[in-house]
Amino acid sequence: MLLCIDVGNTHVSLGLYPDAGTVAEELAPEPERRWRLRTDTSATADELDLTVTGMLGAHFPEVTAVAALSTVPGPSRELRSLLSRWSDRMRTLVVGPGVRTGVPLLVDQPREVGADRVVNSLAAHHLFGTTCVCVDLGTCTNIDVVTAKGEFLGGALAPGIDIAMQALAERASSLRPVDLVEPRSVIGRTTVEAVQAGVLYGAAGQVDGLVRRILAELGPEALPVTVIVTGGLAELVYGRADTITHHVPDLTLHGLRLTHLRHHRAR
Repeated sequence: MLLCIDVGNTHVSLGLYPDAGTVAEELAPEPERRWRLRTDTSATADELDLTVTGMLGAHFPEVTAVAALSTVPGPSRELRSLLSRWSDRMRTLVVGPGVRTGVPLLVDQPREVGADRVVNSLAAHHLFGTTCVCVDLGTCTNIDVVTAKGEFLGGALAPGIDIAMQALAERASSLRPVDLVEPRSVIGRTTVEAVQAGVLYGAAGQVDGLVRRILAELGPEALPVTVIVTGGLAELVYGRADTITHHVPDLTLHGLRLTHLRHHRAR
């Protein structure tokens, strides 16, 4: 089995896939098993080892390979330390600068592009084969563009939904964090509903506004364009943002799987 690990600023996502050398064209994006836990920036390699092996339980002895990435500096070091321990019994790969993914980075400073954005682009191109706009809603809102040839063009970054909610509660003394569920109306009848409407529909409007500007800049020659949403907060916006056409919850894990297969075949 192949274990894919995506360490983000807020959560760690894990997915367990068959690892039988299946050709990439036959791969489905959904893992057989998935787990999600809170990112602990102070966790050591020992603690990560106990957490991950404990979550996998009886599945851990079945793991023959790991593909991972981290966008957080502290956990990145500890993740690499953990995988170096496991390398004597399984193949390990940490995606980052210098690791070939097959995605040309058509930007001014390629090494600054986060590994999550790169593997999302790889997965989007594999799944749809069109020009793609990837909307990743997590701690940060990433909106990235991939050409029909699988080239990463760049994108837009904005504060995520949770950050906006926290900032509102911290800077407006009369407001507090609320559950992010759909209110009865965009016109909130209570303060809680007003905050919910502003945050949820504001996030959807932000996505639509940025995507529409991106589509206008790409021009008609880029058509057709697939707009994909992923990330831990994707369900809050999917169905509320008019420009989004597909929801792929495990896009990043799927990109890690594809990167693993590319390196495995190259050996």
